Amino acid sequence: MQIGIPAETVVGENRVAATPETVKKLISAGHKVVIERGAGVKAAYIDSAYEQVGATMTDDAYTGSQLILKVRAPKGEEIQKMPAHTTVVAMFDPYRNTELDQFAAQQVSAFALELLPRTLSRAQNMDVLSSQANLAGYKSVLLAANEYQRMFPMLMTAAGTVKPARVVIMGVGVAGLQAIATAKRLGAVVEATDLRPTAKEQVESLGGKWLDVPMSAEEQQKAADAAKNGYGWMPGEEYIRDQAAIVDKAVSNADIVITTALLPGRDAPRLIKAETVAKMKPGSVILDMAVETGGNVEGSKCAETVVTENGVKILGIPNIPATLSTEASALYARNVYNFVETLFDNEKNFAINQEDEIQNALLVTHGGQVLLKRG
Repeated sequence: MQIGIPAETVVGENRVAATPETVKKLISAGHKVVIERGAGVKAAYIDSAYEQVGATMTDDAYTGSQLILKVRAPKGEEIQKMPAHTTVVAMFDPYRNTELDQFAAQQVSAFALELLPRTLSRAQNMDVLSSQANLAGYKSVLLAANEYQRMFPMLMTAAGTVKPARVVIMGVGVAGLQAIATAKRLGAVVEATDLRPTAKEQVESLGGKWLDVPMSAEEQQKAADAAKNGYGWMPGEEYIRDQAAIVDKAVSNADIVITTALLPGRDAPRLIKAETVAKMKPGSVILDMAVETGGNVEGSKCAETVVTENGVKILGIPNIPATLSTEASALYARNVYNFVETLFDNEKNFAINQEDEIQNALLVTHGGQVLLKRG
Protein backbone atom coordinates (compact mmCIF):
# COMPACT_ATOMS: atom_id res chain seq x y z
CA MET A 1 0.00 0.00 0.00
CA GLN A 2 1.18 3.53 -0.73
CA ILE A 3 1.02 5.79 2.31
CA GLY A 4 1.20 9.54 1.77
CA ILE A 5 2.45 12.20 4.18
CA PRO A 6 1.45 15.66 2.90
CA ALA A 7 2.79 18.91 4.33
CA GLU A 8 0.51 20.65 6.80
CA THR A 9 -1.30 23.69 5.40
CA VAL A 10 -2.80 25.26 8.54
CA VAL A 11 -0.95 28.43 9.53
CA GLY A 12 1.31 27.82 12.53
CA GLU A 13 1.11 24.03 12.27
CA ASN A 14 4.75 22.96 12.49
CA ARG A 15 4.18 19.28 13.24
CA VAL A 16 4.32 16.39 10.79
CA ALA A 17 2.36 13.12 10.92
CA ALA A 18 5.29 10.75 10.36
CA THR A 19 8.93 10.88 11.39
CA PRO A 20 11.87 8.91 9.97
CA GLU A 21 11.39 6.50 12.91
CA THR A 22 7.79 5.62 12.01
CA VAL A 23 8.40 5.77 8.25
CA LYS A 24 11.10 3.14 8.65
CA LYS A 25 8.61 0.90 10.47
CA LEU A 26 5.97 1.38 7.77
CA ILE A 27 8.44 0.54 5.02
CA SER A 28 9.66 -2.51 6.96
CA ALA A 29 6.03 -3.67 7.05
CA GLY A 30 6.01 -3.67 3.25
CA HIS A 31 4.46 -0.29 2.47
CA LYS A 32 5.64 2.41 0.11
CA VAL A 33 5.80 5.79 1.84
CA VAL A 34 5.76 9.05 -0.11
CA ILE A 35 6.41 12.34 1.63
CA GLU A 36 5.82 15.83 0.33
CA ARG A 37 9.09 17.72 0.09
CA GLY A 38 9.64 19.89 3.13
CA ALA A 39 6.79 18.31 5.10
CA GLY A 40 8.96 17.74 8.15
CA VAL A 41 11.34 20.69 7.94
CA LYS A 42 9.52 22.85 10.53
CA ALA A 43 9.79 19.95 12.97
CA ALA A 44 13.53 19.51 12.21
CA TYR A 45 12.97 16.37 10.13
CA ILE A 46 14.72 17.15 6.85
CA ASP A 47 14.01 15.42 3.54
CA SER A 48 17.28 13.50 3.49
CA ALA A 49 16.43 11.88 6.85
CA TYR A 50 13.31 10.39 5.26
CA GLU A 51 15.20 9.32 2.15
CA GLN A 52 17.77 7.51 4.27
CA VAL A 53 15.07 5.22 5.68
CA GLY A 54 13.62 4.49 2.24
CA ALA A 55 10.88 7.07 1.73
CA THR A 56 10.16 8.64 -1.65
CA MET A 57 10.01 12.43 -1.77
CA THR A 58 7.32 13.97 -3.95
CA ASP A 59 5.59 17.24 -4.78
CA ASP A 60 2.16 15.71 -4.16
CA ALA A 61 1.74 13.03 -1.50
CA TYR A 62 -1.95 12.59 -2.34
CA THR A 63 -1.41 11.19 -5.85
CA GLY A 64 -1.50 7.40 -5.81
CA SER A 65 -1.76 7.11 -2.01
CA GLN A 66 -4.45 4.87 -0.55
CA LEU A 67 -3.74 5.98 3.03
CA ILE A 68 -3.05 9.59 4.04
CA LEU A 69 -1.54 10.49 7.42
CA LYS A 70 -1.84 14.09 8.62
CA VAL A 71 -1.79 16.16 11.78
CA ARG A 72 -4.72 18.41 10.78
CA ALA A 73 -7.50 17.11 8.55
CA PRO A 74 -7.25 17.95 4.84
CA LYS A 75 -9.26 21.00 3.80
CA GLY A 76 -10.81 22.36 0.61
CA GLU A 77 -8.65 21.52 -2.40
CA GLU A 78 -6.80 18.86 -0.41
CA ILE A 79 -10.04 16.90 -0.07
CA GLN A 80 -10.62 17.12 -3.82
CA LYS A 81 -7.21 15.56 -4.48
CA MET A 82 -8.22 12.29 -2.85
CA PRO A 83 -9.78 9.62 -5.10
CA ALA A 84 -12.64 7.42 -3.89
CA HIS A 85 -11.81 4.85 -1.22
CA THR A 86 -8.82 6.79 0.12
CA THR A 87 -8.45 6.59 3.91
CA VAL A 88 -7.32 9.55 6.01
CA VAL A 89 -6.01 9.42 9.59
CA ALA A 90 -5.71 12.83 11.28
CA MET A 91 -7.07 15.16 13.94
CA PHE A 92 -10.36 16.37 12.46
CA ASP A 93 -11.83 18.54 15.22
CA PRO A 94 -14.87 16.46 14.21
CA TYR A 95 -17.65 18.30 16.06
CA ARG A 96 -16.64 21.63 14.52
CA ASN A 97 -15.44 20.37 11.13
CA THR A 98 -17.78 21.75 8.46
CA GLU A 99 -16.28 19.64 5.64
CA LEU A 100 -17.16 16.10 6.72
CA ASP A 101 -19.87 15.99 4.05
CA GLN A 102 -17.20 16.61 1.44
CA PHE A 103 -15.15 13.65 2.68
CA ALA A 104 -18.28 11.50 2.46
CA ALA A 105 -19.10 12.79 -1.03
CA GLN A 106 -15.58 11.87 -2.14
CA GLN A 107 -16.10 8.36 -0.73
CA VAL A 108 -13.20 8.97 1.64
CA SER A 109 -12.95 7.04 4.90
CA ALA A 110 -11.87 9.40 7.67
CA PHE A 111 -10.56 8.48 11.11
CA ALA A 112 -10.62 11.29 13.70
CA LEU A 113 -7.96 10.52 16.29
CA GLU A 114 -9.51 12.78 18.94
CA LEU A 115 -12.41 10.34 19.32
CA LEU A 116 -10.24 7.55 20.71
CA PRO A 117 -11.97 5.75 23.62
CA ARG A 118 -9.52 6.68 26.36
CA THR A 119 -10.74 4.04 28.80
CA LEU A 120 -9.46 1.17 26.63
CA SER A 121 -6.06 -0.02 27.80
CA ARG A 122 -5.01 -1.13 24.31
CA ALA A 123 -5.76 2.35 22.98
CA GLN A 124 -3.42 4.20 25.34
CA ASN A 125 -0.47 4.13 22.96
CA MET A 126 -2.67 5.77 20.28
CA ASP A 127 -3.92 8.65 22.44
CA VAL A 128 -2.88 11.80 20.58
CA LEU A 129 -4.78 14.08 22.96
CA SER A 130 -2.76 12.89 25.94
CA SER A 131 0.62 12.93 24.22
CA GLN A 132 0.10 16.45 22.89
CA ALA A 133 -1.48 17.75 26.11
CA ASN A 134 1.54 16.55 28.07
CA LEU A 135 3.81 18.74 25.98
CA ALA A 136 1.36 21.65 26.03
CA GLY A 137 1.19 21.60 29.83
CA TYR A 138 4.97 21.79 30.07
CA LYS A 139 5.39 24.53 27.47
CA SER A 140 2.48 26.61 28.82
CA VAL A 141 4.40 27.26 32.03
CA LEU A 142 7.50 28.34 30.10
CA LEU A 143 5.44 30.64 27.88
CA ALA A 144 3.81 32.22 30.93
CA ALA A 145 7.17 32.53 32.68
CA ASN A 146 8.59 34.32 29.65
CA GLU A 147 5.88 37.00 29.96
CA TYR A 148 6.08 37.22 33.75
CA GLN A 149 8.37 40.09 34.82
CA ARG A 150 9.45 38.43 38.07
CA MET A 151 11.08 35.17 39.07
CA PHE A 152 9.46 31.82 39.90
CA PRO A 153 11.62 30.61 42.82
CA MET A 154 12.23 32.24 46.17
CA LEU A 155 15.63 33.92 46.17
CA MET A 156 17.53 35.28 49.14
CA THR A 157 20.02 37.99 48.22
CA ALA A 158 21.97 40.75 49.94
CA ALA A 159 19.47 43.17 48.45
CA GLY A 160 16.52 41.34 49.97
CA THR A 161 14.34 38.29 49.55
CA VAL A 162 12.45 37.54 46.34
CA LYS A 163 9.12 35.84 47.03
CA PRO A 164 8.20 32.75 45.00
CA ALA A 165 5.56 33.10 42.29
CA ARG A 166 2.06 31.90 43.11
CA VAL A 167 0.71 29.75 40.27
CA VAL A 168 -2.88 28.50 39.92
CA ILE A 169 -3.63 25.64 37.52
CA MET A 170 -7.27 25.20 36.56
CA GLY A 171 -8.04 21.76 35.17
CA VAL A 172 -5.95 18.82 36.30
CA GLY A 173 -5.94 16.54 33.30
CA VAL A 174 -2.77 15.51 31.48
CA ALA A 175 -1.87 19.12 30.61
CA GLY A 176 -2.67 20.42 34.08
CA LEU A 177 -0.60 17.80 35.86
CA GLN A 178 2.40 18.50 33.65
CA ALA A 179 1.94 22.24 34.24
CA ILE A 180 1.93 21.65 38.02
CA ALA A 181 5.10 19.57 37.82
CA THR A 182 6.87 22.13 35.64
CA ALA A 183 5.88 25.12 37.78
CA LYS A 184 7.05 23.30 40.91
CA ARG A 185 10.39 22.47 39.29
CA LEU A 186 10.82 26.17 38.56
CA GLY A 187 10.26 26.94 42.25
CA ALA A 188 6.71 28.31 42.30
CA VAL A 189 4.04 27.79 44.93
CA VAL A 190 1.30 25.93 43.05
CA GLU A 191 -2.44 25.58 43.68
CA ALA A 192 -4.81 23.58 41.47
CA THR A 193 -8.48 22.83 41.04
CA ASP A 194 -10.53 20.37 38.98
CA LEU A 195 -14.09 19.05 38.79
CA ARG A 196 -12.81 15.56 39.62
CA PRO A 197 -12.19 15.15 43.36
CA THR A 198 -9.98 12.15 42.55
CA ALA A 199 -7.44 14.63 41.14
CA LYS A 200 -6.63 15.86 44.67
CA GLU A 201 -4.22 13.02 45.32
CA GLN A 202 -2.43 13.59 42.01
CA VAL A 203 -2.05 17.31 42.69
CA GLU A 204 -0.66 16.74 46.16
CA SER A 205 1.73 14.04 44.95
CA LEU A 206 3.32 16.68 42.71
CA GLY A 207 3.66 19.15 45.57
CA GLY A 208 0.66 21.29 44.70
CA LYS A 209 -2.08 22.52 47.01
CA TRP A 210 -5.61 21.33 46.24
CA LEU A 211 -8.30 24.01 46.09
CA ASP A 212 -11.13 22.07 47.69
CA VAL A 213 -14.79 22.74 46.78
CA PRO A 214 -17.48 21.12 49.00
CA MET A 215 -19.56 18.50 47.13
CA SER A 216 -22.88 16.86 47.86
CA ALA A 217 -23.19 13.07 47.77
CA GLU A 218 -25.01 13.33 44.44
CA GLU A 219 -22.26 15.47 42.94
CA GLN A 220 -19.60 13.10 44.21
CA GLN A 221 -21.37 10.25 42.41
CA LYS A 222 -21.64 12.25 39.18
CA ALA A 223 -17.96 13.11 39.37
CA ALA A 224 -17.04 9.47 40.00
CA ASP A 225 -19.10 8.30 37.02
CA ALA A 226 -17.51 10.91 34.76
CA ALA A 227 -14.02 9.95 35.94
CA LYS A 228 -14.59 6.42 34.64
CA ASN A 229 -14.95 7.88 31.13
CA GLY A 230 -11.89 10.06 31.47
CA TYR A 231 -13.77 13.36 31.13
CA GLY A 232 -15.39 16.05 33.25
CA TRP A 233 -19.00 16.37 34.36
CA MET A 234 -21.61 19.13 34.54
CA PRO A 235 -21.93 20.35 38.14
CA GLY A 236 -25.01 21.81 39.80
CA GLU A 237 -25.66 25.49 40.50
CA GLU A 238 -24.57 25.36 44.15
CA TYR A 239 -21.26 23.70 43.28
CA ILE A 240 -20.66 26.29 40.56
CA ARG A 241 -21.26 29.13 43.04
CA ASP A 242 -18.95 27.57 45.66
CA GLN A 243 -16.26 26.90 43.07
CA ALA A 244 -16.52 30.45 41.71
CA ALA A 245 -15.91 31.90 45.18
CA ILE A 246 -12.86 29.71 45.80
CA VAL A 247 -11.48 30.33 42.30
CA ASP A 248 -12.04 34.07 42.63
CA LYS A 249 -9.97 34.21 45.81
CA ALA A 250 -7.15 32.00 44.49
CA VAL A 251 -6.92 33.71 41.10
CA SER A 252 -7.07 37.19 42.63
CA ASN A 253 -3.94 36.38 44.67
CA ALA A 254 -2.11 34.54 41.89
CA ASP A 255 0.84 35.75 39.86
CA ILE A 256 0.29 33.25 37.07
CA VAL A 257 -2.86 31.34 36.11
CA ILE A 258 -3.00 28.56 33.53
CA THR A 259 -6.38 27.22 32.43
CA THR A 260 -6.63 23.86 30.67
CA ALA A 261 -10.33 22.90 30.75
CA LEU A 262 -11.79 21.45 27.54
CA LEU A 263 -15.08 19.68 26.83
CA PRO A 264 -15.26 17.19 23.92
CA GLY A 265 -17.49 18.55 21.17
CA ARG A 266 -18.43 21.69 23.07
CA ASP A 267 -17.09 25.17 23.71
CA ALA A 268 -14.62 25.43 26.54
CA PRO A 269 -16.20 26.20 29.95
CA ARG A 270 -15.80 29.76 31.23
CA LEU A 271 -13.74 29.49 34.42
CA ILE A 272 -12.53 33.02 35.04
CA LYS A 273 -14.71 36.12 34.73
CA ALA A 274 -13.58 39.64 33.96
CA GLU A 275 -14.36 40.84 37.49
CA THR A 276 -11.89 38.28 38.88
CA VAL A 277 -9.20 39.35 36.41
CA ALA A 278 -9.79 42.94 37.54
CA LYS A 279 -8.75 41.96 41.08
CA MET A 280 -5.38 40.56 40.02
CA LYS A 281 -2.08 42.40 40.56
CA PRO A 282 -0.47 44.37 37.73
CA GLY A 283 2.08 42.16 35.96
CA SER A 284 0.12 38.96 36.57
CA VAL A 285 -0.16 36.55 33.65
CA ILE A 286 -3.01 34.29 32.56
CA LEU A 287 -2.48 31.68 29.85
CA ASP A 288 -5.71 30.33 28.37
CA MET A 289 -4.95 26.94 26.82
CA ALA A 290 -8.56 26.58 25.68
CA VAL A 291 -8.58 29.79 23.65
CA GLU A 292 -9.13 27.97 20.33
CA THR A 293 -12.48 26.58 21.51
CA GLY A 294 -13.93 29.70 23.08
CA GLY A 295 -11.59 30.14 26.02
CA ASN A 296 -11.74 29.53 29.76
CA VAL A 297 -11.03 33.20 30.47
CA GLU A 298 -13.35 36.10 29.75
CA GLY A 299 -11.49 38.53 27.51
CA SER A 300 -8.96 36.09 26.04
CA LYS A 301 -8.42 36.27 22.28
CA CYS A 302 -6.96 33.59 20.04
CA ALA A 303 -3.40 34.34 18.90
CA GLU A 304 -3.35 37.62 20.84
CA THR A 305 -1.96 38.95 24.11
CA VAL A 306 -4.57 41.10 25.82
CA VAL A 307 -3.39 43.58 28.46
CA THR A 308 -6.19 44.62 30.80
CA GLU A 309 -6.65 48.06 32.36
CA ASN A 310 -5.16 46.79 35.62
CA GLY A 311 -2.05 45.47 33.86
CA VAL A 312 -2.83 41.76 33.62
CA LYS A 313 -1.61 39.92 30.53
CA ILE A 314 -4.00 37.33 29.09
CA LEU A 315 -2.15 35.05 26.66
CA GLY A 316 -4.28 33.38 23.98
CA ILE A 317 -1.66 31.10 22.45
CA PRO A 318 -3.16 28.52 20.05
CA ASN A 319 -1.71 25.11 19.24
CA ILE A 320 0.97 25.07 21.92
CA PRO A 321 2.24 21.57 20.96
CA ALA A 322 3.34 23.04 17.60
CA THR A 323 5.86 25.20 19.50
CA LEU A 324 7.56 21.92 20.46
CA SER A 325 7.20 20.54 16.97
CA THR A 326 10.10 18.06 16.99
CA GLU A 327 9.00 16.21 20.11
CA ALA A 328 5.30 16.71 19.41
CA SER A 329 5.73 15.15 15.96
CA ALA A 330 7.68 12.22 17.38
CA LEU A 331 4.95 11.39 19.89
CA TYR A 332 2.10 12.05 17.46
CA ALA A 333 3.71 9.91 14.76
CA ARG A 334 4.05 6.99 17.18
CA ASN A 335 0.40 7.34 18.18
CA VAL A 336 -0.58 7.33 14.50
CA TYR A 337 1.60 4.35 13.69
CA ASN A 338 0.09 2.36 16.55
CA PHE A 339 -3.41 3.09 15.24
CA VAL A 340 -2.52 2.36 11.62
CA GLU A 341 -1.37 -1.10 12.66
CA THR A 342 -4.97 -1.91 13.61
CA LEU A 343 -6.06 -1.27 10.01
CA PHE A 344 -4.27 -4.38 8.74
CA ASP A 345 -5.44 -7.93 9.37
CA ASN A 346 -3.29 -10.93 10.25
CA GLU A 347 -2.40 -11.41 6.57
CA LYS A 348 -1.31 -7.75 6.43
CA ASN A 349 -4.22 -6.82 4.19
CA PHE A 350 -5.78 -3.38 4.66
CA ALA A 351 -9.22 -3.85 6.20
CA ILE A 352 -11.46 -1.30 7.88
CA ASN A 353 -13.28 -3.28 10.55
CA GLN A 354 -16.28 -1.49 12.03
CA GLU A 355 -16.62 -4.29 14.56
CA ASP A 356 -13.33 -3.17 16.11
CA GLU A 357 -14.26 -0.81 18.96
CA ILE A 358 -11.34 1.54 18.32
CA GLN A 359 -11.87 1.82 14.58
CA ASN A 360 -15.61 2.17 15.03
CA ALA A 361 -15.17 5.01 17.53
CA LEU A 362 -12.79 6.96 15.27
CA LEU A 363 -14.49 6.44 11.90
CA VAL A 364 -16.39 9.64 11.05
CA THR A 365 -17.00 9.13 7.31
CA HIS A 366 -17.18 5.86 5.39
CA GLY A 367 -19.07 4.42 2.43
CA GLY A 368 -20.26 7.83 1.32
CA GLN A 369 -21.84 8.66 4.67
CA VAL A 370 -21.05 10.84 7.68
CA LEU A 371 -21.09 8.44 10.63
CA LEU A 372 -20.37 10.95 13.38
CA LYS A 373 -23.32 11.60 15.68
CA ARG A 374 -23.19 15.28 16.48
CA GLY A 375 -25.87 15.09 19.18
